[in-house]
Amino acid sequence: MPSRRGVLLGALGAGIGAGLPLAAASPAAASPAAASGGAPRGTPPVLLTEQATQQILVLDPRRRVWDPEADPSVVRWAFSPMRHSGYEDLQPDVSWVYPSESKVRRTGGRTYVLTTASFGFVAVVDYPSGRRYWGTAIGPGDDLFNPHSAEILPDGNVAVACSTGALVRLYAASQGPHAARFAEVELKGAHGLHWDGAREVLWAIGDDELVTYAVGGTRARPSLTRRSSVGLPVGTPGKTPGGHDLFPVAGRRGRRLWVTTNASVFQYDIGGRAFVQDFAGVEEIARKSVKAIGDDPRTGQVLTTVPESGLEETWWTTRVSVDRPRGEYELVGGGIYKARWFLPR
Repeated sequence: MPSRRGVLLGALGAGIGAGLPLAAASPAAASPAAASGGAPRGTPPVLLTEQATQQILVLDPRRRVWDPEADPSVVRWAFSPMRHSGYEDLQPDVSWVYPSESKVRRTGGRTYVLTTASFGFVAVVDYPSGRRYWGTAIGPGDDLFNPHSAEILPDGNVAVACSTGALVRLYAASQGPHAARFAEVELKGAHGLHWDGAREVLWAIGDDELVTYAVGGTRARPSLTRRSSVGLPVGTPGKTPGGHDLFPVAGRRGRRLWVTTNASVFQYDIGGRAFVQDFAGVEEIARKSVKAIGDDPRTGQVLTTVPESGLEETWWTTRVSVDRPRGEYELVGGGIYKARWFLPR
């Protein structure tokens, strides 16, 4: 069997997403008419980490089947550092392997897409230009660190969670696109991050716990200090819970967080300090191996990704599940890892 690195580097050499538009115009607002294919009126675009073609994609939510080769118009925006200048020093030929995160954030009057890749790549990408706000490569060319998520803070600095490396770093990204100084703390299986502006803490999820960190120091020399920790719900006695995705509950902003583990999906009630499963649609949403989750506060829809059997990698899927109401998107020939609603916040 070829190595994961060999397979993906071969795909890179063959060309990434040939024919797809890169750094195209901003997604248009949803049609005031009901969207086709059963998607509710006002459904936002869908943001994907697409590993089969090594791209970040924003796709038309009105189309239930996305086939970019047959119809490029389904792609509203796409990004790859392999096809965009300004990222050469990050060695994307070896670091941009298995994109593992994509999230959209609004800060300082600008919109950014945050992305990481398992073989070291981390960047905050200006949207829709594709220009680099900041980026780094952590151990490029291998998954010994495995950057799995990132978050931008109001001061412009950027946090990164590295799962295999068991650490959270806070980079002084406010100092420029190539800023290298960082603060670092240990967190076993670090997988997800979220900045909580109301409480001014950085949330992080690891294999066994949900943690908050206080941010100190200065913009140029930041620091991280653990403030609190709560153990994750145990799915199988004697086994690690395996915390994975961490994302704010948009419909209960500032009060709850989505938390996924190897076994199930929860909401964390911040005020009550409790993991709960009292949310609408829990019967369909709460299942094992959910890699990404998020809700749209306007329509109430919940988006999730779960690995699909029979694909090249065991963590890939070609389908994005939707609940409330129940639906599904399909990316023809895809290798999706995470999906998010394109909702700058």
